[in-house]
Amino acid sequence: MSNPQQLRYSKEHEWLSTAEDGVATVGITEFAANALGDVVYAQLPEVGDTVTAGETCGELESTKSVSDLYSPVTGEVVAANQDVVDDPALVNTAPFEGGWLFKVRITAEQDDLLSAEEYAQLTAGK
Repeated sequence: MSNPQQLRYSKEHEWLSTAEDGVATVGITEFAANALGDVVYAQLPEVGDTVTAGETCGELESTKSVSDLYSPVTGEVVAANQDVVDDPALVNTAPFEGGWLFKVRITAEQDDLLSAEEYAQLTAGK
């Protein structure tokens, strides 16, 4: 499993792109997508919603289970990926590209976001 080096990761298995103009993209990692199995439903935060770092902001349902989606940062949602709502399998097939979940204008970040190397250590052997 490869974790893109330019991203940061939460212990809840979300990834966060570097903010451009204060806006960052959020998705779940390949590790989380594989653990979930085939994603069949995505409930994402809506544009205008405020999300809080470490708090739930949606959910992903797979053929195996339902998992909460956590925001790695605090801020206002400025986009939700309608493609994932229409075709939740994108989370499995392209978790770091077309399977992104939402974009957020950041007002505060978690202190404990991980580098790609730290995230790889967290998930090693799991």
